Amino acid sequence: MSSAPFVFVTRQLPEPGIELLLQAGYEVEVWPEDRPIDRAVLLNKVAQCDALISMLTDSIDEEVFDHAPQLKVVANFAVGFNNIDVALARKRGIEVTTTPNVLTDATADLAFGLLLAAARRFTEGEQLVRSGQWDGWTPTQLLGRPVAGQTLGIVGMGAIGQAVARRAKGFGMSIVYHNRRRVDAAIEEALNARYVSLNDLFSQSDFVSLHAPLNDESRHLVNADSLAKMKETAIIVNTARGPLIDEVALAAALQRKQIFAAGLDVFAEEPIIEPQLMTLPNVVMMPHLGSATVTARRDMVELCCRNILAVLQNQPALTPAPAVN
Repeated sequence: MSSAPFVFVTRQLPEPGIELLLQAGYEVEVWPEDRPIDRAVLLNKVAQCDALISMLTDSIDEEVFDHAPQLKVVANFAVGFNNIDVALARKRGIEVTTTPNVLTDATADLAFGLLLAAARRFTEGEQLVRSGQWDGWTPTQLLGRPVAGQTLGIVGMGAIGQAVARRAKGFGMSIVYHNRRRVDAAIEEALNARYVSLNDLFSQSDFVSLHAPLNDESRHLVNADSLAKMKETAIIVNTARGPLIDEVALAAALQRKQIFAAGLDVFAEEPIIEPQLMTLPNVVMMPHLGSATVTARRDMVELCCRNILAVLQNQPALTPAPAVN
């Protein structure tokens, strides 16, 4: 039996993938199907694992750790880690790592793209052209909302939130933000961003972009009450985590035109979509493409591998998941 460290990967990854691990002489096995791994298979494979590369769709919990006596590191293929019981992992001496920074620009680009698409009704316009029913230009056709000079509210002013703010500056937007902790004054000045309460952010913003982590406090951060505070012309964008939004409440608000539109890249029960959202023309929806550029996904794989190499060589992880209180 091989004495090389064994790494199991729960999903096929973009090329060049796990080459760094193979070059180091590690034994690597990848779940061959392009869908979430069967739970029974995951429990069977972790029994032999020294390291695991997991996806957000994998619940890495006490049951998994109970089946993994030699597991030393879980490298999550994501910035977030709400799918992992980090506190229990660390209690058992298992490191948990994430992939911050390398997908910041890709996700910020998509967030701003959704903002533009929802404001200027890109989806409706494309569908009209493709339908063959477009009769030509008219002065009143598919009137959208302006972007330049408007107020953007950013919920979660981490790396991605700040990257969205930088893009908004190019459109001359005013920026307000809410974060668990106020960011440094130098960052506020560079972004011309103003810290406000969450209630004020919802009431003042023409656009709201969500970049907060998912936890018990942030679940359904956007709900019937917060939607009621927003302008009738407001647009909400979510490229963070689906459960930040109460999707039933959002659908109701959009249906009765309580807000203008929404741009969504993430959903509460992916790949299942709230049925009411599917019927509404004022929702732009993407299939969780925030980090889906060749460069970002390549760098995410590399960072997962480098974290595994570091931990299994008794070095500190490059990007450990933040401590959980």
